Amino acid sequence: MQVVRTVAEFREARRRLPAPVGFFPTLGYMHEGHISLVERARRECASVVASIFVNPTQFGPNEDFSRYPRDEARDLAMLEGAGVDLVILPSVEEMYPAGDVTRVRVPGLSEVLEGKRRPGHFEGVTTVVAKLFGITEADFAYFGQKDAQQLLIIERMVRDLHMPVTVVRCPTVREADGLACSSRNVYLSPEERAQAVALWAGLRAAEAACGAGERDTDRLRAVCREQIEARPLASIDYLSLADEQTLEELHGLVERPALMSLMVSFGNTHLIDNITLHP
Repeated sequence: MQVVRTVAEFREARRRLPAPVGFFPTLGYMHEGHISLVERARRECASVVASIFVNPTQFGPNEDFSRYPRDEARDLAMLEGAGVDLVILPSVEEMYPAGDVTRVRVPGLSEVLEGKRRPGHFEGVTTVVAKLFGITEADFAYFGQKDAQQLLIIERMVRDLHMPVTVVRCPTVREADGLACSSRNVYLSPEERAQAVALWAGLRAAEAACGAGERDTDRLRAVCREQIEARPLASIDYLSLADEQTLEELHGLVERPALMSLMVSFGNTHLIDNITLHP
């Protein structure tokens, strides 16, 4: 596995890789969810490239950029073990050189749910992903379904800007008790970690209710909410039942596949998760 730190070095190494090339961008601090993306890319592509970059433009002024978990040696060992061919670890100055002013924004989808609570977050995401797509010239890009809103936004950006990359959706990888794998899970205290299973419990309860014939959107939200509010350390930031393509909130009856998504806080740690309900 080759490791580079500049765009010029990456492009030189990239030219020697056989096509097709699969890519996945990360903030680092790898977990099983990341490795599942590598494994999928490895099965479908001749070459696999990755980036490790804690992107400052997607963190708000009061968020966890400075304390975001980092372990470069561990990350590189995991990526090499999973079969990645080439990794770029750029500096902030490399990704945002002096005078950098261009930003990529996807209105609408970026302004609801997590975007409403984290103004500017998704502009930071789309800007850095657009840069990385341009740098890597990947044929396929792999993203996990856990970040459902982010995935929709990136798909829209790729479509609208005619970017020559295919976005591949990959299933959420979960820990044994159902909690979605996330680098931020390390922030949780043992008691918070035990109660964090409420996210998946709530989503599964709503899925079960829908499968049993419940179609009322308010009732489905309530079924999920009941599971989470039963955990005293959990605080719901949002709980949405929306159109799975537009993220427009649904009211009345669920008549087509709908995305139930949520953000729940445990202290200063914000966790997200989602599930698609099929009426």
